[in-house]
Amino acid sequence: MLSETYHSISDTGNQVFLLIGIFYGRKEATREHPFGYGKAQFFYSFLVSVLLFGIAGWESLKHGYHAITHPEPVTTELTTVPVVGTQISSVWVNYAVLIGAIAFESYAFKKAYASMRAEIDEKQWSGFREGFRKTADVTVLTALTEDAIALGGAGLALFGVFLSRVTGNPLYDAVSAFLIGIMLICFAVALAWENKRLLLGESLPDAQERELRTLVANWDGVTEIADFRTVYFGPQQVLVAADVAFDTTLDTGEMDARITAIEDEIRRVEPDIGRVYIEPER
Repeated sequence: MLSETYHSISDTGNQVFLLIGIFYGRKEATREHPFGYGKAQFFYSFLVSVLLFGIAGWESLKHGYHAITHPEPVTTELTTVPVVGTQISSVWVNYAVLIGAIAFESYAFKKAYASMRAEIDEKQWSGFREGFRKTADVTVLTALTEDAIALGGAGLALFGVFLSRVTGNPLYDAVSAFLIGIMLICFAVALAWENKRLLLGESLPDAQERELRTLVANWDGVTEIADFRTVYFGPQQVLVAADVAFDTTLDTGEMDARITAIEDEIRRVEPDIGRVYIEPER
């Protein structure tokens, strides 16, 4: 139960940090930040992984290890139920809290799962494994993974408390706490790694970038693509920059019109693309 307390505190902090990231990510671009504040979500999600789940996981791991190496006898305490005034075993309070946590987390997981599933279907990814590696929507990614870990953690805690209560052996509860700590630390490492790629400026997935490059290369009047690059500046904010050589027979007005048409088509094909810079080369 103490491990789940650490987990719940970190989960609450998680939501606060994600809300701050969403708030800053929606701010308009300024001179100091000409491409906006979209990367704020990447940064605050990274903080979630390092500060919250790393610490909560480590504390849970330490608590579980201490309970394994220094076991304490399982005791039965009575708790008075408010209003009714009836005394019941405190273990039933644990059961009620954990079952309620599983119910609430199941609802949250269902919502996050639906959002992630919709993005996977939209991008035509093979499944959640590919989606985890390629998505730029770290808010949904964090929520989905955290809810999955929360369900597993609450289930482990419930199982450990139940077995220790039935058998009188405190080892089950201690091992459950230790496993919850491992789960939280693994989640922290995985989430930090995924946010690292976006903080460092990851490009669009290879297949999507090749599609855009082919679109430009096949455009009427384009003779060569000297350079083509994409980068994420937020969950749904992609920048495209390209150096493109045009037919030398085109005058400046025709070239400008074709550049505008290419930019519009790129945005139509990939709605997440907000800025397109095409530099003509002779």
